[in-house]
Amino acid sequence: MKILLICNKAPWPPREGGPIAMNAMAEGLLAAGHQVKILAINSYKYNIPVESIPEEYRDKTGIELVFMDLRVKPLAALKNIFTDRSYHVERFISKDFSDALERILKSGTYDIIQFETLFVTPYIDLIRRFTKAPVILRAHNIEHLIWQRLSKGEKNPFRRWYLKHLADTLMKYELDTIKKLDGIVTITDKDAEFFESYLEKQKVIAIPFGIQPEKMAKYTGYKGEEAEMSLFHLGSMNWIPNQEAIRWFLKEVWPTAYSQHNNLMFRVAGREMPDWLATISQAGVINDGDVPDAVEYMHKHRVMIVPLFSGSGIRIKIIEGMMAGCAIITTSIGAEGINCKNGEHLLIAETAGDFISCINRLVEDPDFAKELGRNASEFVKKEHNNSYLIKKLESFYNALHR
Repeated sequence: MKILLICNKAPWPPREGGPIAMNAMAEGLLAAGHQVKILAINSYKYNIPVESIPEEYRDKTGIELVFMDLRVKPLAALKNIFTDRSYHVERFISKDFSDALERILKSGTYDIIQFETLFVTPYIDLIRRFTKAPVILRAHNIEHLIWQRLSKGEKNPFRRWYLKHLADTLMKYELDTIKKLDGIVTITDKDAEFFESYLEKQKVIAIPFGIQPEKMAKYTGYKGEEAEMSLFHLGSMNWIPNQEAIRWFLKEVWPTAYSQHNNLMFRVAGREMPDWLATISQAGVINDGDVPDAVEYMHKHRVMIVPLFSGSGIRIKIIEGMMAGCAIITTSIGAEGINCKNGEHLLIAETAGDFISCINRLVEDPDFAKELGRNASEFVKKEHNNSYLIKKLESFYNALHR
């Protein structure tokens, strides 16, 4: 098959959740013998020089990047308050991107057109003008659910009202848009159930994030004994749910945990650190910033902390951490979409007291921490093998052509 992937970010380099998921999809399809073409957005926040992408990758994917100014503009955001349109989505409408997409569609035929995330779906009508190929959304999240959860957790009344407005308009767009598509590929079963409540069941399939079998060796090529007993969080820190999570952990959990284990360190790493975290001087907290190799970083530290209380979809960094053999403490929201067992593959905590109890258990019983990591790694090998998952996707594609 010839497949066009339309992405909200460049899949290369695969250094954060969205690009990692998109790159795994592209590489899985290529490995299965399909042709893949990528059209993606560059922005001020996530700008990838095309010449920095390996030549082999450019040749295989024909990747094209179109710059789009996605910065929030105060006047446009203010005007949007008085409409029922999603400001999140409106920022992704661009003539340059439309022109590039039209040129690509005119220059070749495709068997599948796949949007990677909801935000690039404003181009459905344009695509329908030039092809009869099935148009699919790969839904990385239920997007409006992220903003609903953020609004419910916000204490400032005006900010809570504004976040609810963003959530409501995004929900309207999301539910209207899915009816225009030929199919939806979700990353979790729970997300699939949500979309199935609005669509025919055969149009929706859940295919989790996968890791190429040949790349699993990089994750599993370490022995747990080599990792130091330290806590860490690794993720894109320009994502609001991650910022919310770390603020809460540093305020509600870490002071008590550190007072009980004053040799224990909590390390924070990731892209786009906010100023308040980049300059933090809290006792026992180390900011490692943007690390060059996420897998190597995970191998050095034993316990991954993911205290998410908002968000949707699947946390790819948790999957990677499990594959790397880390012991992981997260919330039920953090573990959403991962068919794992609490106490066997990771630990689930909901309150500050829960997190402290889990930390104490792992610090005081390092053998259990190692066992948890080994179980997690074996789980990912079985449940997130990309070769198997791509076969499921191929069957779904073929069914849409009947």
